[in-house]
Amino acid sequence: MDPHLLRTSWARVAQYGEQVPLYFYSHLFLSHPEVRPMFPPSMAAQRDRLVAALGAVVANVDDLGAAVPFLQGLGRDHRKFAVEPGHYPAVGASLLATLEHFLGPDWTPPVAESWTEAYGIVSQVMIDAADEARLTTPPWWDAEIVAHEVVGGRRDIARVTIATRQQYPYTAGQSFTLETAMAPARWRFYTPAHPPRNDGLIELHVKLVGAVSWQLVNVMGVGDRLRLGPPVGHQLTLASTAPGSDLLLIGGSTGVAPLRAIVEELAVTPDHGRRVTLYYGARIAGDLYDLPRLRDLAERNQGWLNVVPVVSDDYAWEGERGNVGDVAAARGAWPGHEVFIVGSAGMCDHAAARLKEAGVVPGAIHLEESQP
Repeated sequence: MDPHLLRTSWARVAQYGEQVPLYFYSHLFLSHPEVRPMFPPSMAAQRDRLVAALGAVVANVDDLGAAVPFLQGLGRDHRKFAVEPGHYPAVGASLLATLEHFLGPDWTPPVAESWTEAYGIVSQVMIDAADEARLTTPPWWDAEIVAHEVVGGRRDIARVTIATRQQYPYTAGQSFTLETAMAPARWRFYTPAHPPRNDGLIELHVKLVGAVSWQLVNVMGVGDRLRLGPPVGHQLTLASTAPGSDLLLIGGSTGVAPLRAIVEELAVTPDHGRRVTLYYGARIAGDLYDLPRLRDLAERNQGWLNVVPVVSDDYAWEGERGNVGDVAAARGAWPGHEVFIVGSAGMCDHAAARLKEAGVVPGAIHLEESQP
């Protein structure tokens, strides 16, 4: 397997944008129509996720070991679609056909060999993780909404508390997919706003973006049923950082949820030795829906936690103003800090770029893994 060939060939293919996943799924569904029911009726979001997942694997091709946790999470998560080992060759064949289509004369035997080997490694890691998960966990967890509160200045955010029938195992900072009975096969990623609790309840912060979120904010309520996929993600957990390192946390809108989970985990960890600064950004002051609770956390943990709210478009706001990434970067190079950034793609990209300009080492910046 030649990492250089994989990177350069993928860069050529990726230039075709949405045509790539469109061709891939068309080829897959035409050659194997039996897999079509595993996917949502609308494939728009799924097409984006395919490209993101492939990009994430290729980015780590020099050290596939670094991608193993991500791939294992994919393998466990795909159990909810009833994916079996026999489905992987079909996907591999469509992937290779797609690459050959867009590369044309650049689809040489060495390129084909490298992609075949890479896909073989990726699929085997996913299959092994799914097989191992079958021994201890279900393919999904049934859940029910037990509390629902609409918050935010524009009433477009909801705190949704759910209870699962079986104990749900996750780590602060991990995400999971959620499916509602009103939109079957449309799974959307959400992140708990706290570490696991003794009562087993899970609080989610849901912003009105897309069909699933619209239902959770505006339609669903106490008693409605959900299904959860297994927990995924590693980059936004404390295990991804050096022990005792100080943290800079930057969250936009509901992106503050996993950051609050990390803070709450530290709050119950004796002598963790970290100093934490959390920048919480929103467009208008009314959208800082979780600020009272974050300030309460800061008050109870004054020795190590500082919370800084930042508003970009509300001229009546008397605190820090501007883009949250700009404000955080202006405070300095943050030597010795590891940085977690969560929010919209644009906010995350901007904040990461500004912090790198300010001197933060790129390897110290943690973003959500690209989810399939």
